[in-house]
Amino acid sequence: MKNVSEPKDIKIVFTDIDGTLFSHVTNSVPQTAIAAIHLLQAKGIKVFLCSGRNYYLIRKSGILNLIHPDGLVMMNGSSAEVDGKIIYRYPIPETVVDKIILFAKKLKFGLTLIEENEGHINMIDDRVISAHEKYGTRFPQPRHFPDHYDRVVYQMIAFCDEIEESLFLPHLENCKSARWDEYAVDIMPEDSDKFKGIKSVLDYFGWGPENAMALGDGNNDREMLANCGIGVAMAKATEAAKKAADYVTDDIDENGWYNAMRHFNLIG
Repeated sequence: MKNVSEPKDIKIVFTDIDGTLFSHVTNSVPQTAIAAIHLLQAKGIKVFLCSGRNYYLIRKSGILNLIHPDGLVMMNGSSAEVDGKIIYRYPIPETVVDKIILFAKKLKFGLTLIEENEGHINMIDDRVISAHEKYGTRFPQPRHFPDHYDRVVYQMIAFCDEIEESLFLPHLENCKSARWDEYAVDIMPEDSDKFKGIKSVLDYFGWGPENAMALGDGNNDREMLANCGIGVAMAKATEAAKKAADYVTDDIDENGWYNAMRHFNLIG
């Protein structure tokens, strides 16, 4: 865990959704977190959602009916939006998409290809159903994937175990993975992560990493927790996320989000 040696001039807060702001125990955002976001925004501190989801899946969660973020960093940092305007895109090369489609057909695992405003899955099996049920999400519309996928893809999810992952990942050029379930793993460009999307937002406003706070709980949150001025991990975060953070707050359902804002004196 890194240390915050001095107070930061925090101008913007980036928060993960699942397990950080949105509880999968209550299937809701804690009222204290909603109140904290309103207080932050009233002080002029911007709040961005920073998720592995695309816009469609963020909207389907219902979270946009509860809060009104100043922007979004989506699909693990491969797209960023400010006030409804896309300012950054970093899609996956077509050659990589085509290669994982072939592996999915050969190894017979579920594969979701996430586009800017929609996503599709090649098949639905017990592993796909299990992963989505745990996180309270619906799987996307199934469709047949041709050998050459001619649509722009920003993120891929393979519904497989670690052994199957080890068979295909080395063959995907310049790609890395972030596992979020026993049978589900995000696949993205090696040089792409949530902080890269965050950096595009900071550049847009003319701010530096020291002006940002990040909150998260998963392995795909490590880079933003380590590189933002303040990184906050949730109580049930992975050990890697906690190690990257400055501070570990309480559980999401024990006012962890709100308490983190109080701890760093961002709200009264």
